[in-house]
Amino acid sequence: MAIEIKKVASKADLKKFIRFNYEFYKDNPYAVPDLYEDMLATLDPEKNPAFEFCEADYFFAYKDGKLVGRVAAIINHRANETWKKDEVRFGWIDFIDDKEVSKALINAVEQWGKERGMKYIQGPLGFTDQDPEGMLIEGFDQLGTMATIYNHPYYPEHMAKMGFEKDADWVEYKIYIPDAIPEKHKRISDIIQRKFNLKIVKLTSKKELKQRYGKAIFDLVNEAYAELYGYSLLSDKQIQQYIKTYLPILDLRMVTLVVDADDQLIALGISMPSLSKTLQKAKGKLFPFGWWYFLQTIFMKKYPRVLDLLLVAVKPEYQSKGVNALLFTDLIPVYQQLNYEYAESNPELEENSKVQAQWEYFRTEQHKRRRCFIKPIE
Repeated sequence: MAIEIKKVASKADLKKFIRFNYEFYKDNPYAVPDLYEDMLATLDPEKNPAFEFCEADYFFAYKDGKLVGRVAAIINHRANETWKKDEVRFGWIDFIDDKEVSKALINAVEQWGKERGMKYIQGPLGFTDQDPEGMLIEGFDQLGTMATIYNHPYYPEHMAKMGFEKDADWVEYKIYIPDAIPEKHKRISDIIQRKFNLKIVKLTSKKELKQRYGKAIFDLVNEAYAELYGYSLLSDKQIQQYIKTYLPILDLRMVTLVVDADDQLIALGISMPSLSKTLQKAKGKLFPFGWWYFLQTIFMKKYPRVLDLLLVAVKPEYQSKGVNALLFTDLIPVYQQLNYEYAESNPELEENSKVQAQWEYFRTEQHKRRRCFIKPIE
């Protein structure tokens, strides 16, 4: 039978769209499910502030009456305006190993984009850089993270068959926690602190973090990431949502801020315990019983031996001047105290030499690679 494409048209459909991924990968030991409640908030136009400058529709693929795939079609108008592009994004794509199915899903996104004047299709990407992006092309036998996509090895083969080419690659590292702070880090930290009159800020109150530095954190992210591939500036509504959602769950020991002589934020390093195993145990849902696993990890601090580097951002005029060494000179003793074995870098653009350089004095293992594909719309 021919492949049938249906558009998500109700709240019930949206829930089915999310659940398809959970069922598809439920027996895979490396796939980490998204947090269901977060996915609902991300995909619902009434809840996600990114819809101020994005539009989207979601599609199912059916074969012989059975649900066999899904995809999101997204246009980020702010990114297109910033980068002078006419691109429609495909995201949250999953499909069985059937080239007719993958082609039908991509065709649906192409047609949707073409109707809106788009000339290229690219992905996998979400609404913004805060969403998972890039299709896994190496590291299928490595545990994923909460910030990344897992997919079957046949996915990139389907992309190539449909004529997609590489647009960008991200690499991911295991960064092993050293027994002692590298001597060069210590020297660089001392020098740049004195030279630029910088100060490390450690807070013990989440209320103070939110009120004093909450907006400044994401303003800095906007400034530091502005030139990165496909980036679109976070809006004030997005920033307020991230402050409300993510700052309350941080362990402040793993939050390091650097300010200048005028108390202006110029760098930050934020990490947290890996939630990969937690999300697997909870099957991606807080309710009815998943909250217990999150409670153990986040609030009872029964931490795994792996941590996630969530955010590292440095004001552009301070990049390549050693500020990263200052961040990790402060954070390494915390990681040692909490008995972490290694950190997951999460995706870094392969050509971002400034980011790659900060791992020079650590033992690392590049264990995953993911790709954004692109092709013209016919």
